[in-house]
Amino acid sequence: MIQYLIHALDHVDAGAFERRMAARPAHFEGAKKLKANGNFIIGSAILDQEGKMIGSNMIVQFETEEAFQEYFKSEPYVSEGVWGDIKVYKTKVAQVP
Repeated sequence: MIQYLIHALDHVDAGAFERRMAARPAHFEGAKKLKANGNFIIGSAILDQEGKMIGSNMIVQFETEEAFQEYFKSEPYVSEGVWGDIKVYKTKVAQVP
């Protein structure tokens, strides 16, 4: 499996937080499907100083780059314009005993 770290900061326009909240249920449904299929490793929200969500971190894994790209194009935070500054890195999660 190829593992990917997604580090994404939300757009910063006036409607950004509302878009996040509107897309959130679909984002979590997708994460549940990823987890059921063995693709989801971990995810978290990035918070500002006041505790408001301003971005996300996810580690996911897929058999192929094409499978990752298919998921990524359909990720609601991507397709609904929530994430603005997105960085994707291939990674390897440490197996700590």
